[in-house]
Amino acid sequence: MPQSGFSPDRREFGKLALSGVAGAAALLGPAGDSAADAPKFAPGVKLCVSASANPSDNDLLFLKQLGIGCVSVGAPASLRTAEGFLQIKKRYADGGITVWNIGNTSVHNMPEVTLNLPGRDQKIEDYKNYLRNLGKAGIHYTTYAHMGNGIWSSGRAEIRGASGREYDRASPNKRGVWDNMTWAEPLSHGRVFTKEEIWENFTHFIKQVAPVAEEQGVKIGIHPDDPPEPALAGVPRCIFGNFEGYKRALEIANSPNVGMCLCCGCWLEGGRALMGKDPVETIHYFGRLKKVWKIHFRNVSAPLPHFVETFMDNGYYDMYKIMKALVEVKFDGIVILDHSPGLVGGGNAQTAYGVSQMQGLLKRAMAEVKS
Repeated sequence: MPQSGFSPDRREFGKLALSGVAGAAALLGPAGDSAADAPKFAPGVKLCVSASANPSDNDLLFLKQLGIGCVSVGAPASLRTAEGFLQIKKRYADGGITVWNIGNTSVHNMPEVTLNLPGRDQKIEDYKNYLRNLGKAGIHYTTYAHMGNGIWSSGRAEIRGASGREYDRASPNKRGVWDNMTWAEPLSHGRVFTKEEIWENFTHFIKQVAPVAEEQGVKIGIHPDDPPEPALAGVPRCIFGNFEGYKRALEIANSPNVGMCLCCGCWLEGGRALMGKDPVETIHYFGRLKKVWKIHFRNVSAPLPHFVETFMDNGYYDMYKIMKALVEVKFDGIVILDHSPGLVGGGNAQTAYGVSQMQGLLKRAMAEVKS
């Protein structure tokens, strides 16, 4: 689906093509130097957008004109090394922009890990190496998702003349998609998995990777299931589909480097009935524990069983409440413009519209909380 930004959608960022890393190795300093190279920002909310691994001069100028100081980038296969990450980082640094995190679709959401499928051990090793590459490049945050059969949609719907992603539980056209893989009902992987299996598989994974994250100084923010249905095609979404699941998962991880990427859109898809808490309550709880590190900022038309991704100003939830809660808990991380319906004018129009909304909400929240 279209992204609220000039860059590809987060579901598609791994498809970017960029060649050549000559000279990037020279950017790597002595071990430990880059790992200490944290973004130089004052504490507080930092507005962010998803961006290309290969921005043009106009892309960088556009970000400057919007007043955006940091970006989230998806790395194509050719740049999924420490040298490649440094090349991406330097390109933005030359334009006065900080790269907050660099994603890799091949290890961002791994059915092999979630469901204990063949290849699990290799995927876990791949993830550890990814964390090491982030650490070497001085990238201190990454988002992880623990969905066994992808992000599900049933089609497209019209919102104010624009097209947005739709999910309808009753639709026979529902499909799960991730990184060129597609799944469908009734059973995406040929059998029904138990909740106990999903928990055991998460525990196996996080106990191996958390020490590496700590060693490299990289924080792992875990993304909610999208959508947070209790189960889809035989796979329970019992951990990151509700508030209590997150509490238990972070207790299991027991690591200062494992926390939450709160996608407000996913949380609103579930609604309070499924999630157990609304976004503001969730921010107040995990935010005061300093366990919320990234916010995906978007709205939806209604909670499950049927929703459409909408413009942030016409969904069912007041997004100002979220921004105000972040200021109240002294959130110190990025609030990133998440995917929304496409606008006439393309990606830059979407980004300008979304960023201006976010800037207005943030300024109002900061003024109100101070007063």
